[in-house]
Amino acid sequence: MLKIDEKPLVWLHGEIKTPPMSQHARIETGYLLRRLQKGDLLSLPWSRPMPSVGARCHELRITDDNSIWRILYRIDNDAILILEVFKKKTQRTPKNVVESCHKRVRLYDSLYL
Repeated sequence: MLKIDEKPLVWLHGEIKTPPMSQHARIETGYLLRRLQKGDLLSLPWSRPMPSVGARCHELRITDDNSIWRILYRIDNDAILILEVFKKKTQRTPKNVVESCHKRVRLYDSLYL
């Protein structure tokens, strides 16, 4: 149950489950998302800014047994928006992922701001 000063997670796309994530990666993800909900600002190695997606957008970095996962999120005053969950296969974030997240942010803002 959320406390009054904690931000809810708003899932715009993606999910976190085992499989495909290992149980360890899923637990680490839950821990890091909970820290974000409590207002902690994460930095490397767990998170890095993603200005290419939009203002206040970041990339959560989860290392799994045989995979690297990324969760793109945005920190709003009243919520943490989950924009995408994907398995990272290259050094760069795929262009289609950045574009999809940018569209989700614009749509969300047009509906709720």
